[in-house]
Formats: sequence, C-alpha cells, structure tokens
Amino acid sequence: MVTLTMEAAKVVKELLSDKEEGLGLRIFVKPGGCSGYSYGMALDMKKESDLLTMQSGIPVLVDEASLPLIDGAEIDYVNGLSGKGFKIFNPNAVSSCGCGSSFHTKDDAGTPGSCS
Repeated sequence: MVTLTMEAAKVVKELLSDKEEGLGLRIFVKPGGCSGYSYGMALDMKKESDLLTMQSGIPVLVDEASLPLIDGAEIDYVNGLSGKGFKIFNPNAVSSCGCGSSFHTKDDAGTPGSCS
C-alpha cells in the first residue's frame, strides 16, 4: 500500500476539487531515469486491475506492475527553500539519483537511461 501524508492529501484534494467525479491519484513506476525506474503521478480513473486504497478520502490507484516496486512508500508534499512538490519515500529503493525521481530496488535494477 502507498500512503499520503496529511500535507500531500491536502494538496491532492485541492487538485481534485475542480475535476470530474471519480478521479483518483494514480501512482506508478516506469522504466527509465538514471537509476532504472522513474516515479509518476497523475489524476486518473480506476482501471479494473488497479489496487485501490482510500487515503484521507482520496482514491489512490496503483497498477499491478508498479505495486512491488513502491509498496510501503509514503508520499509527502514539501514546501521549502529548494522548492515545493511531492516527495516519495520508498522503502524498496536501495539507490536513487541526485534529483530523487529515479531509483532501483535490491532485486530489480530497471532500465537505466537519461534522467529527465
């Protein structure tokens, strides 16, 4: 399961407030980035094979392929001197790139590419 901090949930609720009914926060992993995998997030509708959990009233969607790579992750929203945005704390990541958006796990190095 992926969890949201209260601050992240607050921001996601603001993003969803003027969108169509039924959307949730999709959290996914795709091959690429300098460490092998890159995180992604989008507002999306649930697909049949998605794992759906409710976090502070927000539908959180994770596809079957991404779940083993991000299970147990926590998503926070930070607003600091170096910028603001979502930050993912992933207990499965054993290494990540300097920008923090690419990672690999102990069992799966992914497909390293250029960092975007």
